[in-house]
Amino acid sequence: MTTFTTDCRSCPRLAEFLDQVRIEQPTYHALPVSSFGAAGSPFLIVGLAPGMHGANRTGRPFTGDYAGNLLYGTLHKYGFASAAEPLDAAGNANSALHLKGCRITNAVRCLPPQNKPEPSEIRNCNGYLAGELAALPQGAAVMALGTIAHQAVLTALGLRKSSFAFAHGARHELPGDLTLYDSYHCSRYNTQTRRLTTEMFEAVVGDIAKHLER
Repeated sequence: MTTFTTDCRSCPRLAEFLDQVRIEQPTYHALPVSSFGAAGSPFLIVGLAPGMHGANRTGRPFTGDYAGNLLYGTLHKYGFASAAEPLDAAGNANSALHLKGCRITNAVRCLPPQNKPEPSEIRNCNGYLAGELAALPQGAAVMALGTIAHQAVLTALGLRKSSFAFAHGARHELPGDLTLYDSYHCSRYNTQTRRLTTEMFEAVVGDIAKHLER
């Protein structure tokens, strides 16, 4: 397991890309993005990577782009977030928003060019995810947003990817009393193409809420 720091430069391609972004966008966070929510919360959400004008700008996962609107709105509906709106009136991360029994992280902590991390970069960042998973309590739920997040969780737990196939709405019982739930990523592309609807996304989070209540 690896201790997270925003000074991380383990991936030269990503570090150099962020150096350039900070020059072009001096008001952006443009550093590795920390997780949001209390460590050891019983519900961990794992995304892919920060978006250019979302978390890479605000410094908070899923904050500043469309994916965050759907995610936080759904978390608020099921009682995991204190507010549905991730941004304040000035367009910054909403300081009044806090998570309840939930934490959000990414498989890759840095913005990748074209939003496509390389396999080596996913592996380099996997120690951070392993630390997140190790902190989970008994009976916890993990929600993987997309195939890369799903596979990153399995890698961090030392499990065979072939034993747990990704599928939207799938539920996987993992060792250590851990349950993995799969969802298509709540990206604008997936929702605009109707690959993922609000109802489909809310159904997965609703199932997790029921699981945690039990």
